[in-house]
Amino acid sequence: MALKAAVVLSGCGRGDGSEIHESVSILIHLSRHGVAYRCFAPDMPQTDVINHATGKAMPSSQTRNMLVEAARISRGEISPLSGLNVADFDMVVFPGGFGAAKNLCTFAQRGAECEVLPDVVRVIKGFHADRKPVVLCCIAPVLAAKVLGTREGGPGVQVTIGTDEATAGAIATMGSRNVAKGVTEAFADTKNLVVTTPAYMHDATPHQVFEGIGRMIDEAVVLAAKGAAR
Repeated sequence: MALKAAVVLSGCGRGDGSEIHESVSILIHLSRHGVAYRCFAPDMPQTDVINHATGKAMPSSQTRNMLVEAARISRGEISPLSGLNVADFDMVVFPGGFGAAKNLCTFAQRGAECEVLPDVVRVIKGFHADRKPVVLCCIAPVLAAKVLGTREGGPGVQVTIGTDEATAGAIATMGSRNVAKGVTEAFADTKNLVVTTPAYMHDATPHQVFEGIGRMIDEAVVLAAKGAAR
């Protein structure tokens, strides 16, 4: 039986949603492994709207819905995050992009003191409790670092966001640990089944990001297959 992955998006575009290169790379590598996937996103407004040609925020009167925008990446096949049932999937994958840090949580605004959307907390804790891989790239590993960090009563996890010292420091404050890795590398916390890669946390090219995400998905598939065989 084919493995199944839930992919959690946060909009469309690196400045205010899911990073498109990372998201598409994840879908391609899941497909390469024959993993069936379903995309999800919160059915709620983004924190802000960015003009990606200038990098500047649009007027506050401009609003966009995360689910509607993320459907651009998923080719329209998408469901509300509130409907994600952990029992239906063998792993969950979170692409990066500022949406992970601004929409799925408030890390971009509050750092280690951030709050995480309740549905994201539910999903991460649910997969972790069921011993199914939680897979994150770029800035998204801060979600696992927060939700499963010792400050939240969790076990604390090991992730990689690369070598960014400020973000690594925030991860430590949340009760987890960053393991420095290059863009083409991935890191698996096999105790907690959390798999991560830095992606665009490095100044990287698209093919390097694609390679690192490939290694991340390779690791996740092995762990998920072991879990499914139990």
